[in-house]
Amino acid sequence: MTVEYNSRMHKLVVLYPPPVDPAAFRDYYESTHVPLAQTLPGLRSYQYAFDVGSPAGDSPYFCIFEAEFDDAAALGAAMGSPEGQTVAADVPNYATGGATMLTFDVAGGSPAD
Repeated sequence: MTVEYNSRMHKLVVLYPPPVDPAAFRDYYESTHVPLAQTLPGLRSYQYAFDVGSPAGDSPYFCIFEAEFDDAAALGAAMGSPEGQTVAADVPNYATGGATMLTFDVAGGSPAD
């Protein structure tokens, strides 16, 4: 039996290629950037990870960030807010390898029993 989610969400995923200085990235990201991201209006939840792997071997990414919002409009409002503009302006301070942003509506359920 598949159980569908009652409420859809909209997700932001940010993929970071390896930076010039991984230790500096990690320190700045956790001490400065994540606290800024936590202030985004409408943010339902977030998570991040370093040293991202791939089942195929080496991954082209060093870090991944995921944030969930009620819908695309909530994400748009968050990114257009003063807090969102501050978060976006902060990215060049640590992401020397750049960043790729993806957004999408989340759908799915749980696996059959």
